[in-house]
Amino acid sequence: MQQETKHLLSYGKLNDFLTGEEKVDTDDERVRQQLARMLVEEKNFAREELLGGEIITTTISGRAVTSFLDLIAFCGETPLMVLRCAPGSLVSRERSAIAAARVWHPQFCLPLAVVFNGQDAEVLETDSGRVLRHGLHSLPSREMLEQQWLPCPLLPGPSGAKRERELRILNAFDLPQCIIDLKK
Repeated sequence: MQQETKHLLSYGKLNDFLTGEEKVDTDDERVRQQLARMLVEEKNFAREELLGGEIITTTISGRAVTSFLDLIAFCGETPLMVLRCAPGSLVSRERSAIAAARVWHPQFCLPLAVVFNGQDAEVLETDSGRVLRHGLHSLPSREMLEQQWLPCPLLPGPSGAKRERELRILNAFDLPQCIIDLKK
């Protein structure tokens, strides 16, 4: 699915590494393409084990907010990791990546969340929110996921007020502008 582009700077078009689909060439898209290529060529994921373009849409203050998940990494049929990427600070993206991993699937949480900016990466444990590994070399290989995370049961996803809170956190980072109610 093509992400709506709201970038001021577009370099034209490029072909998606995973699907071959034509996309708008932006700085964010270049970082996504770099990550997908690295996961396939260096971390031994099959292209079919990387799902791109997942969207979570929710409503805040009566306004629809779309959160774009760059990649979901699978080990066979089991999704284990959400990856969010864009140029800039990793720390500012940690909490939204964790929220995305907690709410992407309504029944369970993905155990890992990754933030990636093209030059650096952090791997976060979804349950605790702590940084497990830091640096480009830290991105888990398919073999590592298979050995360390596939045998573990997936934790249930948050429900009710906890799910709503995670969605609000995710949306706070993805809302394109602030919504301020100035009723007097």
